[in-house]
Amino acid sequence: MTPRTLTRAAVAGFAAVALFGTAACGGGFDDKAGDTKQSSGPASLQIMIGSSGDAETKAVQDAAAKWASATGNTATVTPAQDLTQQLGQALAGGTPPDVFYVDASRFADYASVGALEPYADKISNPNDFYESLRTAFTYDGKFYCAPKDFSTLALEINTDLWAKAGLTDADIPTTWDQLTATSQKIKAKGLVPLALGDTRDRIGAFLVENGGWLLSKDGKQPTADTPENLAALQYVKSLLTSGYARYPKQLDAGWSGEAFGKGKAVMTIEGNWIKGALQNDFPNVKYKVVELPAGPKGKGTLSFTNCWGIAAKSKFKEQAIKFVEAMTAGDQQMTFAKAFGVMPSRQSVQDQYTAAFPNDKPFIDGAAYAQGPVNAPKMDSVLSDLDTGLQKLANTDPKTVLGNFDKNAKAAIGG
Repeated sequence: MTPRTLTRAAVAGFAAVALFGTAACGGGFDDKAGDTKQSSGPASLQIMIGSSGDAETKAVQDAAAKWASATGNTATVTPAQDLTQQLGQALAGGTPPDVFYVDASRFADYASVGALEPYADKISNPNDFYESLRTAFTYDGKFYCAPKDFSTLALEINTDLWAKAGLTDADIPTTWDQLTATSQKIKAKGLVPLALGDTRDRIGAFLVENGGWLLSKDGKQPTADTPENLAALQYVKSLLTSGYARYPKQLDAGWSGEAFGKGKAVMTIEGNWIKGALQNDFPNVKYKVVELPAGPKGKGTLSFTNCWGIAAKSKFKEQAIKFVEAMTAGDQQMTFAKAFGVMPSRQSVQDQYTAAFPNDKPFIDGAAYAQGPVNAPKMDSVLSDLDTGLQKLANTDPKTVLGNFDKNAKAAIGG
């Protein structure tokens, strides 16, 4: 998971039109998936990934080669230039890869048209995957695909600027009230307290911290226009209007991590991908990571995850499941974690991960109370409209933003 998550709302493009236009006309993939003749001999698996960089590509290719060598199969790993578009084209054309990354934010689109094989319960100890991750890849009551790894949001603090503002560990905010009080002290010293991403992928954490969210648990009812969500957005608006929080563009930055790295804000709310970004671009920044401040209803954060999708049309489903079994084994997940900085999706290796990466403990602790992305099909334009509303939050009635989401979401889900 990398800062590219920031542009996710804009990646629907051709793929969604091709895939879902085909599905709308012809009933999707369900009608043909059952006709796929399975091959029980050695498989030649095609695996498509959306790689965060060379380290991830090499790690997955090495793991695939090891599995293939041990099982007598072959496994070709292809890093996509644009996973959403290339996968959409392949699915629409009836020639999908056997195994591929599926972002939680796109999962319901693929599951709803029968493009995915619902195999996850066939993986060893499926309940070992964090509950929030299982929920992210459940559609119509079926757990479809094994979570690959995940990220959560936490609060990053620039320790040099913290000291410059006259603050100590006693000032680290653990509640909204404390976040306000600490921000007041920071602003009084002429510094910007918080760089905050201007989309649901960051602001949504405040909804969760006040017991709210955008959709019902089954993903079938919009639930944005509630007192809990309204109070959360009113609080975020108060941070913006008081100068306690600034959006990245207000700090001449492309994303919050850049603003934080440039020293333009004392704190930010980002995922564990910030570690690699700071190491590469701002290696001299000293910082610490703590859990997000709890809201009136308790702790909350957001999770971002991919699963190992298996195509409903694959001729090698049995071998593909065995491949995913190997990729999601605890020792293999730890190898991936060390190679490219992701957090394992299995709870059984949490202690191992924390021992290897003690500074990342706040991120992995967040798994216990994390909310995954909106899990419903045909929501791209609805979510894009929500982000537009959030970007104008300082000068907009939060109730209008929430009401618009519910109206748009109801139309999309109902349609």
